[in-house]
Amino acid sequence: MHTRDMKKQRQDDVNICINCTDVSWEMNSLRPTLKDINLKIKYGEKVGVCGEVGSGKSTLMSLILGEIPYINSTVDVYGKIAYVSQTAWIQTGTIQENILFGSNMEPQRYREALERSSLVKDLEMLPFGDLTEIGERGNNLSGGQKQRVQLAHALYQDPDIYLLDDPFSAVDAHTSTSLFNDYVMGAPSGKTVLLVTHQVEFLPSFDSILLISSGKIMKSGTLDELLSKSEEFQDLVNAQKTTFVPECQEVYGSKRPKAAEIELDNNVSSEERDDVGSLKGDQLIKVEEREVGDAGLKPYIQYLKHDKGFLYFSLAFIVHTMFVVGQCIQSYKLAIDLQDSNVSKIKVNQCLHSHWFWFNTFTDFKILINIYSTLSSSLFFAPMSFFDSTPLGRMLSRVSSDLSIVDIELPFLITVGSIIISYFTYVILCFVAPEVVLAIVLMIYVTILRYYNASAKELMRLNGTTKSLVANHLAESISGIMTIRAFGQESRFFFKNMEFIDKNARLIFHTFSVTEWLILRVEIISAIIMSFWMLDMTLFHRGSSAYLRVSENHRLNLVVDRTYWNGILLCLCVQWQCTIANSIISIQRLEQYMRIPTEEFQLVQTNHPPPGWPKHGKVEIRDLKVYCVGRTGSGKTTLISALFRVVEPSDGKIIINECDISTIRLHDLSSRIGIIPQDPTLFTGSVRYNLDPLSEYSDDQIWKVLDKSQLREVVQEKEGVLQDGSNWSMGQRQLFCLGRVLLKRSRILVLDEATASIDNAIDAILQNLQTAQHLIKDKMILSIMPQPSTVQKKYLFHNMLKFTTCIIVDFPGKLVEFDEPKKLINKENSLFGLLVQEYWARTEK
Repeated sequence: MHTRDMKKQRQDDVNICINCTDVSWEMNSLRPTLKDINLKIKYGEKVGVCGEVGSGKSTLMSLILGEIPYINSTVDVYGKIAYVSQTAWIQTGTIQENILFGSNMEPQRYREALERSSLVKDLEMLPFGDLTEIGERGNNLSGGQKQRVQLAHALYQDPDIYLLDDPFSAVDAHTSTSLFNDYVMGAPSGKTVLLVTHQVEFLPSFDSILLISSGKIMKSGTLDELLSKSEEFQDLVNAQKTTFVPECQEVYGSKRPKAAEIELDNNVSSEERDDVGSLKGDQLIKVEEREVGDAGLKPYIQYLKHDKGFLYFSLAFIVHTMFVVGQCIQSYKLAIDLQDSNVSKIKVNQCLHSHWFWFNTFTDFKILINIYSTLSSSLFFAPMSFFDSTPLGRMLSRVSSDLSIVDIELPFLITVGSIIISYFTYVILCFVAPEVVLAIVLMIYVTILRYYNASAKELMRLNGTTKSLVANHLAESISGIMTIRAFGQESRFFFKNMEFIDKNARLIFHTFSVTEWLILRVEIISAIIMSFWMLDMTLFHRGSSAYLRVSENHRLNLVVDRTYWNGILLCLCVQWQCTIANSIISIQRLEQYMRIPTEEFQLVQTNHPPPGWPKHGKVEIRDLKVYCVGRTGSGKTTLISALFRVVEPSDGKIIINECDISTIRLHDLSSRIGIIPQDPTLFTGSVRYNLDPLSEYSDDQIWKVLDKSQLREVVQEKEGVLQDGSNWSMGQRQLFCLGRVLLKRSRILVLDEATASIDNAIDAILQNLQTAQHLIKDKMILSIMPQPSTVQKKYLFHNMLKFTTCIIVDFPGKLVEFDEPKKLINKENSLFGLLVQEYWARTEK
């Protein structure tokens, strides 16, 4: 049972009280995720949580938040909670909206949240400051910036309890130290903080430390108590010392700086700020395109231009016209002699109708295949900038509702039958009763049609736009449901969702209303037409018709027959015409996504690199601003984007083995470079499918890779991979990506903060000689790291691995230093040296 009291009612100054024998995500699980958890966290206490990858640290956070469905015993939480997740959850909107999170603006508290989250200087460099639009999932922010937006959001809510799930792993040493001192230790008295971290240098500052292993709290106490009582904790702390301390001792000797002596210049010059300010442009999220007014025949042409649509439609039109002519001839014969038993048109009409149906079906089938193929290709080959600036809901609306209308409704609507029959009926009636002037009736008919279309088309377009808002908000809410519940914002998001649904429902209601309005008026017009013709035929006797060669009685039969069907067909004709005009708007919306520029030129798509390329791990970068180590937000990950051509450089070249990567196919480039990304991705399915989707490797090779990635035991315990890898911890997912790289054996390996969520013990294992030789021999490693410690670990194998260069940048992406790590450390006023000094001082302490 989980209870949560938001009114700060505490028992014996306890904020969190947990007494659980077992905790599991699944019912009747044989292996509980957590077990024997007995924990009391007092009011105002600062608690650190550490442990190996997959030990259950994030699950403990979920337990406190009440997210785990199956718990035995009780969890009591007293006070308002703020939760910062390990993977930053960012809403589509401005930075200010993400920080306020529905609260009212209080300038002083808002400014304090920005300062304590180290966001002030980042906002100065953004084109619109805190009003800059953040793309879906925070695509235009770095990993560290997204985490700090989350931290500012949590701080602004003024909670009693902070639950921080490893938020400092994605920021540089200086920023993480500043955040820890100002945010965690500088929290007002009475604020309880529970911090999950792999950075053991922070542990001495906590009031209490929890050591979690295999789902149990093995030990708890202060740093000194754990060091004296727990060998596991000693191993955890020593893992960092063995990989970092010797290098610093060798470099600094007795000249190691103290923490107080270190000061990094993070100020941004006025020139740089002016340069960035002059680059202001549009916000990242573009306003959805929406046609206004009558598009004319353009959407119909767009529909029929696919795969010989005009040819097949013309054949269908001709055949159906013959069918309608046959129906009119049949009515004429029927008018001449109702008793003629030899009058038969069934065979001819059946033949013509079946041919029309076949041509119409074949036309729609060919067009739909072409539309789907074009749309899929356009989306699959769209540049990443398109997905960064387009909310998911818009794409879902196109590929679901719009494609469904084109696939199911439109083929049945685009039939000219009722329209042709109605027109032929008017022609016959004009010959039969020429005294009745049909121009007035047709003018009324056309006026109503135009009046209806003007409103109905805009309603359909607005319906598509509001539907995408519903889908986007729903998908965004599901991805951040833990954060929403943690802050008690369920009702706000529920009402916001209902607001979007109401907007869409109002448009649907008005669409049906105008349709009923149309049907009522068309039926009235049909009744009036029928009454006029019947009166004309009964009041005015003309004898036989010279045009149709029929007697008065025959003409009356023909008028009754055609007028009756005209009432029905006129109604259907107008309704179908208007429905087609509304449905064809989906073609316009799909056409917008079928014209997305591809991420590579057609010439490049046919250009293949030489066989076996690249033979050596040699990368040459010319005339580009590049970076590997720097503070958060400096643009380190952008280098990865340029290397994989996710973003194309406007100037300069990137050369791999004498081959300009901008001149080869993207598939050839990405398939030959291995990467461990900052945000690891797993797909629903088996472990083998995620490691080797094309079944190119044997089971023995896969198990060897799992051994090297420290995942054999984890794989044996898990049944597979759930959606988004939700049953794997963040650290395990990064190890999984390491396994993919080892299996792929690429000559160029890119590490984008690959060890950010991995504990120091496993990080040390990854640096052992055997693994390093396997990775480095005849290979090039490009390591993007916010923390200088990992660079130092690579430097441990400096002589053997020939890791001779280190690239440094400082915001806003200017190349500052490029040299060997040892030379940079000893260089006076070196930015990299200052980063390492601060990390050393923090670790030594």
